[in-house]
Amino acid sequence: MPTGNYLVEARSTDAVEPAERADFWSEHIGSYQSRMGYRYGRTDDFRGETIRQRTGTYQLVRFRSDGIEYSRTARQIREDPDGDYRLLLPLTGRIVLRQDGREARLTPGTGTLVSFTSPFQCLQDPSTQAFVLTIPARELDGPLNRKSPLATGLDLSRGLGRVVRSMLDGLHAERDDLTDAQFDAVSDRVVELLCMLTTGDDRPGGARHLSDVEAVVRRHVRENAADPGLTGTSVARSLGWSLRQVQLALQHAGTTPRDLIREERLRLVRERLRCGDCEHLTITDLAHASGFSSASALSTAFRQRFGVSPREMRNGVRGT
Repeated sequence: MPTGNYLVEARSTDAVEPAERADFWSEHIGSYQSRMGYRYGRTDDFRGETIRQRTGTYQLVRFRSDGIEYSRTARQIREDPDGDYRLLLPLTGRIVLRQDGREARLTPGTGTLVSFTSPFQCLQDPSTQAFVLTIPARELDGPLNRKSPLATGLDLSRGLGRVVRSMLDGLHAERDDLTDAQFDAVSDRVVELLCMLTTGDDRPGGARHLSDVEAVVRRHVRENAADPGLTGTSVARSLGWSLRQVQLALQHAGTTPRDLIREERLRLVRERLRCGDCEHLTITDLAHASGFSSASALSTAFRQRFGVSPREMRNGVRGT
């Protein structure tokens, strides 16, 4: 059975009288999604049901319902901000999404990432069934290195996309036997695969995707090299990737997280040794200010890399 903060719940309009079902649906969806508008094809006997799985990080909803139009306006965005993304994947029927001047016509096998930071219209055919996966913004904006209001169709009928679809099916099918950690772990993998799809390289470990990951990792390490707690694991966590994905990208570039971090710290020390404003700092001060545990650890690594000790480099610079 589920443990921790993992929750599974089912709701259906069958629980209320026909005349009350549209209001019930608006209140129910509004209880776990940000503010939207609802326009019903018929309000006298609207039918719908949801099965919802969630933790503190992710939420997966499988639903079916009669025809409806959802919308989100600029005013609703201001009054109820929500930076998270939704992966929308119809299983039956058709959904039309309009956002940022683009239109995505979704049928089974085609998914779309929707941003709640930009107005949209979402029109759903009668008897549509679909998945909606809520993804925290940090899980996509970091890895993709951009803010991306998306309304682009993703092919989930073949290749890597089909793997994403099968993982969502598995999460739903095994919903009563997952823990919160297991649900989050699978959702993390889904997001990693989505990152590959949205960068245009749907081959696991594809060169284009790995190069993108490497560039982001290198920038993050350079900006945080002085942090003594910086590790491959902390880099992966900060950027929203798995450690394995970071390792694979750096391996493709001929290095490792540990070697990259050491190289950036040594580069930082060398710059400070050459900087007149840092002349007052002792070698021990430089070591601690650059992420090294001690002056001896710095001196050993520095000599191996540059052939001289930090002190010798400082003296050499002064003598030029």
